[in-house]
Amino acid sequence: LEAVKEKWGKKYPYAVSNWENNWEDVSSFFQFSGDIRRIMYTTNIIEGLNRQYRKVTKTKSVFPSDSALEKILYLASGNVTKKWTQRYRNWDQVLSQLILLYPERLTPYL
Repeated sequence: LEAVKEKWGKKYPYAVSNWENNWEDVSSFFQFSGDIRRIMYTTNIIEGLNRQYRKVTKTKSVFPSDSALEKILYLASGNVTKKWTQRYRNWDQVLSQLILLYPERLTPYL
């Protein structure tokens, strides 16, 4: 935290002060391995879906009808759901780490 504060504190004082005030909650995130953290901060499904919607609609300034917008969003949704079934990189290693951390939560589902 001190290294981040030294490097970014002047440019982002509000963000750094939030980290300082909530360090107990923030620091628990860093107790996980890098692979687990990557999954944690990249799996917000709603943000991912909204990002894909913006991606397909930002190049179009006007849609001829509401139905045209609905169709393009429907097709984008289909493309996004395909990604939901892909495996994460190093998933076997991540799963092993999670089983060690939370055996009572994961064992019934394996």
